[in-house]
Amino acid sequence: MEFTVSELKEYFNSVVNMIEEQKDYLCELDRKLGDGDHGVTMSIGWQAIKESLNNELLNEEDCGKVSIKVGKTFLSAVGSSVGPLYATGFMRGAKVIKNKTVLNGEDLAQFWLAFGKGVKERGQADVGDKTMIDTLEPFVNVLEEKFNDYQEFLSAFSEAVDAGEEGMKSTKDLTSKKGRSSRLGERSIGVQDPGATSAYLILNEFFNFVKSRSVQAN
Repeated sequence: MEFTVSELKEYFNSVVNMIEEQKDYLCELDRKLGDGDHGVTMSIGWQAIKESLNNELLNEEDCGKVSIKVGKTFLSAVGSSVGPLYATGFMRGAKVIKNKTVLNGEDLAQFWLAFGKGVKERGQADVGDKTMIDTLEPFVNVLEEKFNDYQEFLSAFSEAVDAGEEGMKSTKDLTSKKGRSSRLGERSIGVQDPGATSAYLILNEFFNFVKSRSVQAN
């Protein structure tokens, strides 16, 4: 498969729109666990990315530079703890795809593996802590395993996103161990973690985007 720099920018724009659609839902989840602003925070970050895509990145042809700018823009726009996490993810991913204008399946797999591992390293959280790592770690593990097995990106990514969804849903039964929501103790049980949810939505958006391109190509 081929995935161009133009498609990468299109994908990031599609995340902007998706986050706007899900903003209230993410805030609703967060109201039960924290400040109630996770959707707003994500919106602020992605609206800043939209601005960058329409200006500095409009004519950028290097996939790596696009991803670096997305990460840095999100970090600059978002003051909360989620800023450095996504910034690290996209900047680690950028190293894999630097100096490339067209990506293949191997490039895309390595990009998302670097993204997920970067977020985990920066966040210092583990599966079971009720964070976005409950989505990202199973996603990374399955993507790595299945891409090695299949050597085909879309099938491996599909299974990885499913694993991430299961991880996201598992946060309902967990007690928060990180951040402000950890003060709730057992009262945090029964609510899906908003960070795990937004991470899943971003991964699922990529799957839907690539799948739709694959259908059009056929």
